[in-house]
Amino acid sequence: MPKTRPNNPRSAATPERRSQRDRRAGGKAARAMQKRGMSTNTKVTLGLLAVVLIGLTALFVVVQRQSGKAGQVSAERLVRADSHRLSTAGDNRVTLVEFLDFECPACGQAFPQVERLRTEYAGRITYVVRNFPLSVHANAENAARAAEAAGKQDKFEQMYVKLFQTQGSWGNQQQDQSAVFAGYAEQLGLDMTRYRADVSDASTADRIRQDQQDGTAAGVQSTPTFFLNGERFDGPATYDALKSAVDAALNG
Repeated sequence: MPKTRPNNPRSAATPERRSQRDRRAGGKAARAMQKRGMSTNTKVTLGLLAVVLIGLTALFVVVQRQSGKAGQVSAERLVRADSHRLSTAGDNRVTLVEFLDFECPACGQAFPQVERLRTEYAGRITYVVRNFPLSVHANAENAARAAEAAGKQDKFEQMYVKLFQTQGSWGNQQQDQSAVFAGYAEQLGLDMTRYRADVSDASTADRIRQDQQDGTAAGVQSTPTFFLNGERFDGPATYDALKSAVDAALNG
């Protein structure tokens, strides 16, 4: 006797088929829920990114404001009560500070430019010298000590001039040039017993370290570095560039 087929196959679905349909339906529902979850996660992520961006923007503004003030350095960092003033202006309107290394070739090149400027603007600008010997120059520290020792006998300016005028003969040498500097001290008529004691005295080294610390705090990284009325001068260390900046300060 032939088998009869149900008029509605779907109504006669087996439990296995129903189970498959249920699993498929469950999978669709799970995927739908996952999509909704991803959407929520995306919103949360975007919200967090917005907060981070706002924070970074605020930080950028603060840094910009600080960098805008970076060129201005506190007066005490640049000129201390005992700093060497080689020229002095009666009205104190314009002060030019140089952090220098006596063995630095660039400082040697700037020296005649600065001396010309000092001569032309004598009595109108204050020119201050600060020590900043660099470790790459073997005798920079010894030269600074020689200048400071001379300064204790009121001959700093004379030794400053002597060291730069003769830089070509003693500079860029690996051998200790202390004897050469002692010879300059004799030429300047210093008390040599006192000179030798001052060169090796701890207070002389402390004085040089103080200059270096002030320079570092002011952002000095190389020599020569100039500051005009507390603001870093980033132009070339030429007579014309320095003169232009000084004129602007005097007329400002």
